[in-house]
Amino acid sequence: MQEIPAKIYDITMTLESDMLIWPGNAPVSIEPVKRIAEGSSSNVSLLHVGTHSGTHVDAPYHFVEGAPGIDSIPLEVLAGPARLVQLPEVERIDRTLLEKLDLSGVSRLLLGTRNSALLRQPEHTPDYVSLSESGARYLVEMGIKLVGIDYLSIEEYKKEGYPTHRTLLESGVVIVEGLNLSGVPSGDYELLCLPLKLKGADGAPARAFLRELNKKGE
Repeated sequence: MQEIPAKIYDITMTLESDMLIWPGNAPVSIEPVKRIAEGSSSNVSLLHVGTHSGTHVDAPYHFVEGAPGIDSIPLEVLAGPARLVQLPEVERIDRTLLEKLDLSGVSRLLLGTRNSALLRQPEHTPDYVSLSESGARYLVEMGIKLVGIDYLSIEEYKKEGYPTHRTLLESGVVIVEGLNLSGVPSGDYELLCLPLKLKGADGAPARAFLRELNKKGE
């Protein structure tokens, strides 16, 4: 039996100037500092980026004062088996919907929705698909350690009190936002999600990808 190389899906938004950002956050910019074409010995750029720009990980400190920062999130939570569930027709993810899914033995859950197409829009879209507080509580009860979604926030836009974030982060559930899950089939994968190691920060941009589990062929 010959081992078929595992397919890798890059599910990271590309950081670039004038990209989609959350309302009120600083824009991303990549500015030249040195350029070979202008006589310098090398090309060097200056990056201006927020801690919640593009594909990023929320640290507990994002919504819980005194809680751990991004550099304290265990690597074993950020890497390992994950289940991707594509929900293209769903407008809101709540407990009732999640109870219909088979999440037995799942510790990392990625939620793919129509949001992935919204990531390509230049302006923020307020009516994106979000995870409700009841859905967040159910994931905590099920022992989920990491949950990811394909928009810049997992929470309903301008939701008072931010109950989804608080429910997850106060329970130690890692939140990954801004995943580009378009074109990736539902299924089980190996997830690698590596945020920048920023000391004590409330979050950080991350590089994330999914690798198919090894397949055997003749």
